[in-house]
Amino acid sequence: MQKQQKTLAHLPISMDQLTPGTIGLATGRKMNRLIDSWIRLVLILCVAVTILTTIVVIGLLVEEGFLFFKEVSLWDFLTGTKWTPLLEPKSFGVLPLVTGSLMIVFGSMILALPCGLFLSVFLSEIASQKVKSILKPVLEILAGIPTVVFGYFALSFVTPLLRGVFPDIQIFNALAGAIVVGIMILPTIASLCDDAFRSLPTSLKEAGYAMGATRFEVVTGIILPSSKSRISAAAILGVSRAVGETMAVTLAAGANPTMSLDPLKSIQTMTAFIVQVAQGDVQRGGIEYRSIFAVGALLFVITLIMNLIGNRVIYSQKGRL
Repeated sequence: MQKQQKTLAHLPISMDQLTPGTIGLATGRKMNRLIDSWIRLVLILCVAVTILTTIVVIGLLVEEGFLFFKEVSLWDFLTGTKWTPLLEPKSFGVLPLVTGSLMIVFGSMILALPCGLFLSVFLSEIASQKVKSILKPVLEILAGIPTVVFGYFALSFVTPLLRGVFPDIQIFNALAGAIVVGIMILPTIASLCDDAFRSLPTSLKEAGYAMGATRFEVVTGIILPSSKSRISAAAILGVSRAVGETMAVTLAAGANPTMSLDPLKSIQTMTAFIVQVAQGDVQRGGIEYRSIFAVGALLFVITLIMNLIGNRVIYSQKGRL
């Protein structure tokens, strides 16, 4: 009773005006404030865990990378053309891994960007509601397939299919890896482009149709030019996803770090090398073990730059709309 009187003392009404309704209102407000406090605490904890995890990851990369670069020159690491950290004589030139990663990135974007654009235009401007109800779940399922499944899909379906066109193609090859990664990032690009088209003011399209423009002219002359910044951001974020892809590329493209630009040959990406060393055959604390942290730090910097560029492009587009 005393606790209830303390609660009611804060109300801007006299004791004579109290009714069961006002008492319930005061209790409800106190409960809402308590719930808000707990939600705020949970959110702060989530943010703290995210920040702490990021700091720990960066700290590990910096610490182990520093120990690696005490033995290997940074210049030799960034400009060397031979990568054999697990063989004798050891060589730590990361360019073959970077070249392999770039082949996968550009090959996948050649497939994913046009297909993602066409698919998003079809969904937002052409498809009926019935067709959208079918395609949307298909895209969601495609985005939810594990990457290792895409790797086996490349080995058992894509590569045999490519052999019908290129008889000399190797079992593990960059072309199959680029195709499956392109399929993997297709839902991301299509979804981002679709959101970009839907965020445009409807008055733009209506003005085009009012001037007598066809649907094709509205898409090519109004929608695509008005969304070019968001489309660029979608492409950059797709590149970030392709650079960091691991299992599908490891299974499809192989583990042969070469400087060759032939997509029919086996290559090795930065992520594939990390998987190779992380299997447990390398002694912890050695130069071979620390090389994965150096590669991981380079991969982290590349991905961070791509994400920053993508976010900058998105925010600049928001400021103009």
